[in-house]
Amino acid sequence: MEIFSNTQKMIAKKIDADTVISNWKDWKWQVRHTIRDIPTFEELLGIKFDDEERAELEKTISIFPLSITPYYLSLIDAADYKNDPVYKQSFPSPSELLVEQCDMEDPLAEDKDSPAPCITHRYPDRVLFLVSNVCSMYCRHCTRKRRVGNIDSIPDKSEVRKAIEYIKDHTEIRDVLLSGGDPFMLPDDHLDWILTELDNIPHVEIVRIGTRMPVVLPYRVTDELVDMLKKHQPLWINTHFNHPKELTNSSREALRKLADAGIPLGNQTVLLAGVNDCPVIMKQLCRKLVKNRVRPYYMYQCDLSEGLAHFRTSVAKGIEIIENLIGHTSGFAVPTYVIDAPGGGGKIPVMPNYLISWSANKVVLRNYEGVITTYTEPESYKPPYCDGHCSGCNMHMSIEGGDESKSVGIAKLMCDHDPVISLVPENTARMERRADE
Repeated sequence: MEIFSNTQKMIAKKIDADTVISNWKDWKWQVRHTIRDIPTFEELLGIKFDDEERAELEKTISIFPLSITPYYLSLIDAADYKNDPVYKQSFPSPSELLVEQCDMEDPLAEDKDSPAPCITHRYPDRVLFLVSNVCSMYCRHCTRKRRVGNIDSIPDKSEVRKAIEYIKDHTEIRDVLLSGGDPFMLPDDHLDWILTELDNIPHVEIVRIGTRMPVVLPYRVTDELVDMLKKHQPLWINTHFNHPKELTNSSREALRKLADAGIPLGNQTVLLAGVNDCPVIMKQLCRKLVKNRVRPYYMYQCDLSEGLAHFRTSVAKGIEIIENLIGHTSGFAVPTYVIDAPGGGGKIPVMPNYLISWSANKVVLRNYEGVITTYTEPESYKPPYCDGHCSGCNMHMSIEGGDESKSVGIAKLMCDHDPVISLVPENTARMERRADE
């Protein structure tokens, strides 16, 4: 039997007096009745902003639009909405208009690393494929504020085909991440077409989908959608829960359907001031996720996008949270804390320091309790010499047709076969002097 909260019944009735409460779980009904203005928000939640505050809020949404699904709105505690984590993630704040000197429109340089429509190609073997600019809800902490909400559109098939052709032409691409916007805002048949096209590219080994639908509109995860997704294995789905409060019965049901379909699930949390910057909250979130067969994947430091300064915490707070997770809960319940480097440098993991020191034959380590211990290095170990030619390797790489070794960055300095001994930044005065001599 379907169970609806009193808040959901009240909101559904206010939206449409003639509506049938069972429509609440129709995801298209939810999208049609998305809350996009402040008076409707006030009426549905039963709150009232004063004139000065409303004027500031209107100014905010004229730049960064408001869009909240009735479902997600129903999770807000109207009696304490100013402190509610759902309210803070979904409702505009005048703080979004405060742009700091370090803020950027495109902090991750996704547009600069876009060699084809809808494609960001940053890492050697994988690409970001932006298949939609539309979301069911506009998260206030979105790193793509420049794209989502301002351009409310779905790329047409000609653009998508150009992106697919780019992937076909670049045989190094083995992993494609569908994102946006939210890919689950696409009709089932359109998403099925994209996935089928990717399935037909021999060198694409896996496809991932990034979606927040299980959080903000779990009813989108219909049986029909799941049946379609099951045809396209191996398929991975990463979602975006930021607070334990978001793991409702409806969200858990959506996750159950996906997990039962054999789709591995991960979660990418953003560390947000006043929402989840607390070790207890984050531990509870991670434990609830794994209980629902979702692996905590990343905990992101909030990006330097315009309008997000009020959400950003110190990196020290992130380290403190990880310190309170490692050893204190299951290892697979601990996400990797990353900073997505401004300028397009990619994700940089940031961790507490557990390696204290080392000598010729020992390393000194500490554990989560503060216990200091040593590990003795093997005296007889002789690392194999690698010439970079995997096809001729005696470690049986040829069985799987392994790639030739192509190291970059720090790995390039550490490998045996590359003569490079240092990485030197461009425009180094010392090197310029050498060139002039």
